[in-house]
Amino acid sequence: MKTFVINKSFFGPQFLMRSLATTTACLLLFITSIHLDASTNVPAVEFNKVSAKSEQTTKLITNLIARYHYRKPELNDELSSAIFDQYLHNLDPNRSYFLASDIQQFENLRFRFDDLLKSVRLEPAYAIFSRYRLRALERIAYARELLDAGFNFEIDEDYTVNREHEHWAVNTEELNELWRKRVKYDWLALKLAGKVSDDIVDTLSTRYLNIDRRIGQIKESDVFELLMNTYLSAVEPHTGFFSPRATENFKIRMSLSLEGIGAVLQMDGEYTLVHRVLPGGPADLGQELHAGDRITGVAQGEEEPIVDVVGWRLDDVVDLIRGPKGSLVRLQIVPKNEPPGGVNRIIQIRRDTIKLEEQAARQSTLEIDTQEDQIRIGVITIPTFYVDFDARARGDKDYRSTTRDVRRLLSELQEKEIGALIIDLRGNGGGALTEAISVTGLFINSGPIVQVRDSRGKVNIRKDPDPGILYSGPLLIMVDRDSASASEIFAGAIQDYKRGFIVGESTFGKGTVQNLIDLDRYAKKDSGPLGQLKVTVAQFFRVSGEGTQHRGVVPDFSLPVIQYRKDQRESAQENALSWSQIKAARYRSFSESVVEDAHRQLIRKRHTTRVANSAGFQYMIQKARLDLNAAERNSFSLLESQRRTERALQEQQTQSLETKFRGNLTADPGSQAETQNLASKEILLEAGRILVDMLADIGSLPILVDRDVNNRPSIAVPQQQANN
Repeated sequence: MKTFVINKSFFGPQFLMRSLATTTACLLLFITSIHLDASTNVPAVEFNKVSAKSEQTTKLITNLIARYHYRKPELNDELSSAIFDQYLHNLDPNRSYFLASDIQQFENLRFRFDDLLKSVRLEPAYAIFSRYRLRALERIAYARELLDAGFNFEIDEDYTVNREHEHWAVNTEELNELWRKRVKYDWLALKLAGKVSDDIVDTLSTRYLNIDRRIGQIKESDVFELLMNTYLSAVEPHTGFFSPRATENFKIRMSLSLEGIGAVLQMDGEYTLVHRVLPGGPADLGQELHAGDRITGVAQGEEEPIVDVVGWRLDDVVDLIRGPKGSLVRLQIVPKNEPPGGVNRIIQIRRDTIKLEEQAARQSTLEIDTQEDQIRIGVITIPTFYVDFDARARGDKDYRSTTRDVRRLLSELQEKEIGALIIDLRGNGGGALTEAISVTGLFINSGPIVQVRDSRGKVNIRKDPDPGILYSGPLLIMVDRDSASASEIFAGAIQDYKRGFIVGESTFGKGTVQNLIDLDRYAKKDSGPLGQLKVTVAQFFRVSGEGTQHRGVVPDFSLPVIQYRKDQRESAQENALSWSQIKAARYRSFSESVVEDAHRQLIRKRHTTRVANSAGFQYMIQKARLDLNAAERNSFSLLESQRRTERALQEQQTQSLETKFRGNLTADPGSQAETQNLASKEILLEAGRILVDMLADIGSLPILVDRDVNNRPSIAVPQQQANN
């Protein structure tokens, strides 16, 4: 079983370094000659021709997208231009391989990609890749040459890490200068990490040789997958092609039991990036690996040497990290607050099985002091909306699901005589739509939960499947920027019904529905496996008629934004669907204003004062600001003395923050990870305090309100709220 859950979004920096998580066996491909295709003036493909399987898959994909995609996209010149730009960006986003003359040669293909896809004549697109491969080999050869001479780090010059918006190099001399600084930057990063010159040469030489070797491993199927996903991402970001190998990885990702360290990985340039740490997994429990960290080396056990994995294919890194349950893996990482190529540190993680129980909903309690009393608040954390489909299909009466677990947890909390409830959806990226609907139904009497509009404009209203309310007390929902999809359906419904309050950040904003289409169902006999197509087929809308797409769910009360990385929400995705709305459904909500406006302002004032006086909040806000500033920095000095001064200052600032925060504690929390974990608990405590403030103005029994299709309220008689 796979060690890692792999993020299938492999678009982005440097195809050969990002590579594909789906590549299987290695097949060496050699450049024999470069010549020009007379019709395009672009170097001809070096793979001889597009395979019959790729031709068949192209026809199926273009036909199915035209038939089923929500947008009904037309293959025309506008889409062709977008594909062209995205293809060049996927190959060379840092503009460090192609020359300006290459780009000029390619320009006559800008408005031909639509025709190439329609006619299944993909060779010109493959030819662009051949030119890229040639340039990459030239660059790696030059980088290796530079290692022999070494560098002078007493020269005051800068290196730009991200050249995405810079011009293409006009000649080889300019490109050589860019790469001289890049190799010098890599060398200095290792020197700052404590390595001596001989070790640095060995490390970088191995790194560049690995990249060279992986260029030779690229197959026709790899280039085809890149091209198809470039086309599909230009249509819409959640539509994509899964090769047969990628299909296998996707099934692994969706399984309920994974052996490994519990992390979602993707490529970021030549680096393996930790995209997400899975709740309850070994990495999460160890609290030393975080989203945004870059993995630069891997070692087995306590004694084996570190293997540098910069420039490796993602699947090769995964193979190196995975291993049997109970075994130890050591990871060399560049923390998220360090720039690419920054100072490494080594962490240890013991592999384990990531079980459903560890990712399932769980409960805890908060004790919030008031002037008169102490209020006990129940907390149910839902990391994802899950259901054991196989067990349910087998008729297993004890199959696991979010709804079943939340029912049980609510019963346990009610036995503890809680006065209010918090549902924590922070970091919940979604899951099973049916579970989001049924969990919502535990907190409302009956009615619609979500509206789904398909590509034909037909709206299907999904309702609460089980009338009656399991919990009728005060309710608060916590969300953040990573709460997405099914989480947004739940939070949006609770907000529309005015059943509770949403506290935190605006959510991710993914309001679309995807279906998986098995291409093998449409394939010719004996063609072999073709893979799957993930297609956006519909869009979610709240019962109020508002879409969650793009905007997400806006909280009733915002908490300070604790932002450690750039915003990656739906609104930041290229070609994402825009926000829209439809007619409201008929539904019955709780009272029009559970907390009066004047009381809301008082709650906000108290909240602002508490945050300003909270050592935990101030630590997190300032630490996040430091980390974000470091992550967004794009230009770095190659003067060693300056870099050491900058690093010392950064360490001093971080240490000062931690010292100041620890000084407000009654006990030493221990490690930096424990310090951050302790500080982050302030967010949950503050949500509890907000909820307590709300309770002061809430009556014992909410008044229900009928809404017509125009969302106009009318007073209704309060109904008895059943517990079942």
